[in-house]
Amino acid sequence: MNEAQKGGKVTKIVLITISVLFVLLMLVLPLISVLANSLKSGLSFYKEALSTVYVSSAFKVTILATVVAVLVNTFFGLVASWLLTKYTFKGKQVLATLIDIPFSISPVIAGLAFIMTFGRMGWAAPIIDSINEALGTDIKIVFALPGVCLATIFVTFPFVSRELIPVLNAQGKDEEEAAALMGAKGFTIFKKITFPHIKWALLYGIILCTARALGEFGAVNALSKTRGETFTLPLEIDALYLAGSADSITASFAVSSLLVIIAIIVLIFRNIFEHGSKEKEEQHKSAH
Repeated sequence: MNEAQKGGKVTKIVLITISVLFVLLMLVLPLISVLANSLKSGLSFYKEALSTVYVSSAFKVTILATVVAVLVNTFFGLVASWLLTKYTFKGKQVLATLIDIPFSISPVIAGLAFIMTFGRMGWAAPIIDSINEALGTDIKIVFALPGVCLATIFVTFPFVSRELIPVLNAQGKDEEEAAALMGAKGFTIFKKITFPHIKWALLYGIILCTARALGEFGAVNALSKTRGETFTLPLEIDALYLAGSADSITASFAVSSLLVIIAIIVLIFRNIFEHGSKEKEEQHKSAH
């Protein structure tokens, strides 16, 4: 083995060691600490902490906000990515930039923006009040479930579209245009030609959107007010920890472990889909 090969091997070992240590210190050990502290008072206390009315409500609100955000952003992601990759129009770059706004704006600022829009002093408040008077309803956005859903939608806005756009750009327009010339309709073209190319990217975007929605705190905190009604799991964890007693702190770790378990499940699904995508690509390449 010459000096260059020895130097390369040493560099490889050093880089692997640094990477492993960093992952262990920054990711693995904190998660293990959460799980260990959640069981510090025993399994019976752990079950009791997860079965309270507040935690059950927070879990339901979290799932509701996540499902709504995923559905809305999946639809928008498909529409926006299709528009940005298949059509040329004025303001195309502006639209592409606007989609990335949630990446650059603090979630807390987003929450405050919704308060200034839909709150009592917001410009949309008179519209909501007039609708309530006309229909005899009591529609509320801020400090209610719709506000929590809006905040979650905002922070997860770009994930699906940003996974689809590179795939659609790489695909090009030739196949769709050829199918259109042969008389195929729009939905048939999407179903038979476009969707097979983007299905794994779409699933990956949905998984990322789900993971981000489950853990959102800042924007939801600004728009959520009542514990047991509009609190999500991250907010319930914060409330338990700030209570300050030994039992409440242990309970906060127990609820945190629930999010950790959900995150691990999401990662497992992501790896399954990623593995399936690679297998499909290899089969496609071998077939040709």
